[in-house]
Amino acid sequence: MHKFIEYRHFALILLVFMVFVGCKKKGEDPNQAQKTGNAKLDQLNARIEKSPKNADLYYARAEQYFELEGYDEAIADLNKAISIDSSKVDYYHLLADAYMDYFKSFKALKTLETAVMRFPRRIPTLLKLSEFQMILQMHKESMKSIDQVLQIDPQNAEAFFMFGMNFKEMGDTARAINSFQTAVENDPELVDAWINLGQLHAALGNAIAGRYFETATRIDPKNIEALHARGYYQQSIGDLKGSLATFRKINRIDPKYAEGYFNAGLLLMDMDSIPSAYEKFDAAIKASPVHIQAYFYRGVAAEILGKKQQAKADYEQALKLAPDYTKAKEGLERVR
Repeated sequence: MHKFIEYRHFALILLVFMVFVGCKKKGEDPNQAQKTGNAKLDQLNARIEKSPKNADLYYARAEQYFELEGYDEAIADLNKAISIDSSKVDYYHLLADAYMDYFKSFKALKTLETAVMRFPRRIPTLLKLSEFQMILQMHKESMKSIDQVLQIDPQNAEAFFMFGMNFKEMGDTARAINSFQTAVENDPELVDAWINLGQLHAALGNAIAGRYFETATRIDPKNIEALHARGYYQQSIGDLKGSLATFRKINRIDPKYAEGYFNAGLLLMDMDSIPSAYEKFDAAIKASPVHIQAYFYRGVAAEILGKKQQAKADYEQALKLAPDYTKAKEGLERVR
């Protein structure tokens, strides 16, 4: 449930960059998903033509459109599925996700409110509603939804986790820590709660933060969010070698995770290993061709290495993606 939350908090800067440069192209071409020649879509189109009143087929096609970021088509299919069979809660959940990812947050919220009215004691739906309310900074409403969960299941760890997220967003660190602590007491395997405990204690300068990050990575050794949080913490306390090892581990697990390469590059820059840093920024760009900061820092590394033309090209590319990027402007002036 809360991976959605963690992504938006954990990679906020990158997400802003992606939205700024139009990486997802939401809304630019509502028929784009139909032009892919996707085999699964072709099969579903044929099946729907034969069985036009089968709600599950519309839901299955909506899932495909959602994956392809064809949000108009996904929303249309989900509304069709609900009109045929309004008893399937998964239809509402995916419709809410499609609206949210399509920047139609009001409709996303209303969809989940409708779902809760239809399924008032379904805990995953109440938690999802509280999550969306929190994202939209409706903290009072979010906590009311959590209270409904606890009336049904007083020991629900996810509910206490959501309390923690709300308090964290509201700046109430003490109550956030207490909530996350209760969450892990009720579910010791709740990795995201351990991560948040580590982050909050790290912000307070408490050495115990390291134990929380270690616990998170011990519970799930391949959890990218947990490893990233641990690597960032290690960097913050000056353990550059430990942090570098953690980010390298991340990219062994997920070779396409651009932030792992990028953070490793920054660490190598701090360690004066410029050629290796250049390679890491290069890998980050290959993993994410719209990673603005990776272009900038690859430009910095190239400039230090005397590769003026490469530096110039990287600064120019960073400015194409973010025209107001002051550091890139300054870098371009230097190499000119």
